[in-house]
Amino acid sequence: MSTQSNAVPDTPLESRAEAPALMRATQPLYWSVRREFWENRAIYVAPLVVAGLLLLGFLLNLARLTQRLRVTLQQSELQQHQFIEQPYHFAALLIMGTTFLVAIFYCLDALYGERRDRSILFWKSLPVSDVATVLSKASIPLVVLPLVTFAITVVTQGIILVVSTVAFTASGLSVAPVWNHLSLFHMWLGLLYHLVAIHGLWYAPFYGWLLMVSAWAKRSPFLWAFLPPFAIAVIEKIAFNTSYFTKMLAYRFMGGPGGATSAPGSMSMDALTPFTLGQFLTSPGLWLGLGVTAAFLAVAVRLRRYREPI
Repeated sequence: MSTQSNAVPDTPLESRAEAPALMRATQPLYWSVRREFWENRAIYVAPLVVAGLLLLGFLLNLARLTQRLRVTLQQSELQQHQFIEQPYHFAALLIMGTTFLVAIFYCLDALYGERRDRSILFWKSLPVSDVATVLSKASIPLVVLPLVTFAITVVTQGIILVVSTVAFTASGLSVAPVWNHLSLFHMWLGLLYHLVAIHGLWYAPFYGWLLMVSAWAKRSPFLWAFLPPFAIAVIEKIAFNTSYFTKMLAYRFMGGPGGATSAPGSMSMDALTPFTLGQFLTSPGLWLGLGVTAAFLAVAVRLRRYREPI
């Protein structure tokens, strides 16, 4: 008589436990990022409101734009190109500016707010490390906001294109010049590159500094974030009659290599990102900035671990 075998599979216990262990290690960071997105609705509400107001202004101004297009079609190809692309570049710049302001105020309140309302006591009771918490908050300006900006801008520009095409056709104008001078795919590719390279990676030291100040300040984090750089610039100017610190900040804020050489008043994505991917990745300022960002975030992790609620 044969008996049923109760032998277990030959898979080692280590390999069977590896996947759940990896999932348990990554889930806190994933859910922390989702929590930040849920709790801070300004991340997507603010750019949506701005996009809605921009579309409303575009609709109210559509009749005048149609008349101007009639005149522009009699001018040079360059003037036609600039006029047709202008609303799309303006929409991108306005939404990018909005999300950049959102990133600043989010970083200043990210770690300060949970100590102010004492919710940090609850979050520390959960099995989420300080490293995961700080990284989840840093991912909002570094990753989430650039992607949100890109998505909202693409939808807004698509609506502008559809509405303008219908309006121009109804007015008896040919839409062929609009489609000939407008390369949305190239524009969107440049926009995504600009958001990831500049608003994400190049501005990372700004976000790291703001998060560190947010973890340290007992009150008025906005003041503590901007007063020390201002004081350093003033002291350097008075003591040494130099402006190296101010030029360094301006170089970082203007977009790094090639950022200060773009044509004044230009609104195109090519003007905002005048350097190639190779130039950007080999720029010493990029890697130095990322190193400084890592140092700021490391200090923020330590401050969150030992800082008491306000």
